[in-house]
Amino acid sequence: MLQIDAHQHFWQYNPERDTWISREMALLQKDFLPLDLQPILQQQGFSGCVLVQSAQPENENIFLLEQAQAHSFIKGVVGWLDFMAEDVSEKLAYYNSYQKIKGFRYILQGNPNPAIMLRPEFKRGIRQLQIYGYTYDILVYPNQLPYISALVATFPDQLFVVDHLAKPPIKSGKIQDWQRSIEALAQYPNVYCKLSGMVTEADWHNWQYQDFVPYLDVVVAAFGTDRILYGSDWPVCLVAATYAETLGIVQTYFAQFSKTEQAAFFGGNAVKFYNLF
Repeated sequence: MLQIDAHQHFWQYNPERDTWISREMALLQKDFLPLDLQPILQQQGFSGCVLVQSAQPENENIFLLEQAQAHSFIKGVVGWLDFMAEDVSEKLAYYNSYQKIKGFRYILQGNPNPAIMLRPEFKRGIRQLQIYGYTYDILVYPNQLPYISALVATFPDQLFVVDHLAKPPIKSGKIQDWQRSIEALAQYPNVYCKLSGMVTEADWHNWQYQDFVPYLDVVVAAFGTDRILYGSDWPVCLVAATYAETLGIVQTYFAQFSKTEQAAFFGGNAVKFYNLF
């Protein structure tokens, strides 16, 4: 079974740039690079990964692409672009020469305007993605999901994937509002969902496997097994769990699923969505 980690990060830590890494996340205040992850992936039987941006300056895209060029286990890159800029088309044309860049994202979570993705300028940028066949990774909080539904409805031929289940409030156990919104979004067949980032939304020091089951149940029922992807969110997951523990949550959950469904979740869907090979 081809296994792909569809969501992980590398960075050279810069405290001025990486302000999202708070004091509570101090263990992340250092460099995380390919040789730190590669042996972990090999130990867990993974063939490769998708590298996702964690910093918003566009020059970070070149850093990510350099890592991908130097390390064959990095199968794809999700970069960053300012989708509000007028030169999005020119930027995409430039990146089209890099085989490993598969998609882009823009940090929507926490934006002062929660509906920024519905602005005409933003939608103009999304429209350009279709021309070059790039995907879009959705990073939002639950309250933004209704706006995301409106966005994806406008672009039925554009592939989208929700990162981290849209960060449901796992720590509090609240589920109803998020569930309604995620089920509404899943009705659009061009939208996938990454089962990633869950441990960081739980109680970092006291989470249990059962904390995640209701949220996994919702996503799997809503999206089905052909539109969900495994992602570790390494190294961010380390604030709450090791790579093995993070992986173990979904391995336990999917143990009763068919081999075909497991193969899709742990690799096949990522290959299809990101066009990795």
